Amino acid sequence: MSKKSIKSDLERVDRLTDETLDYTDIPPLDEAFLANAMRVPWPPTKRQLTIRLDADVLAWLKSLGKGYQTRINRILRLAMESHRPSPRRATARGGSVRALDAPPRPKKRRAV
Repeated sequence: MSKKSIKSDLERVDRLTDETLDYTDIPPLDEAFLANAMRVPWPPTKRQLTIRLDADVLAWLKSLGKGYQTRINRILRLAMESHRPSPRRATARGGSVRALDAPPRPKKRRAV
């Protein structure tokens, strides 16, 4: 596409007004739609952390191009979303046992 054709397209778009736009193919946005649209904040809040990766894994992620940290996040999100939470099993003492693939619990800090 040439600069001239882009310029003429932009000029045509600049001349458009609300009256000349056709909105008939867009469904009306009712309260139910807006309530549902506002329910899930996106993107989720991100937290900064430090992780250690095998050198070859990091090299592979970086070899795929810019955005390796975003790629790591997407890979982890896919793994998280495809994993079904495992049910807890009761123990003889009335407690519960977590499945081996369940994430570890945070360590409790002892008061000094």
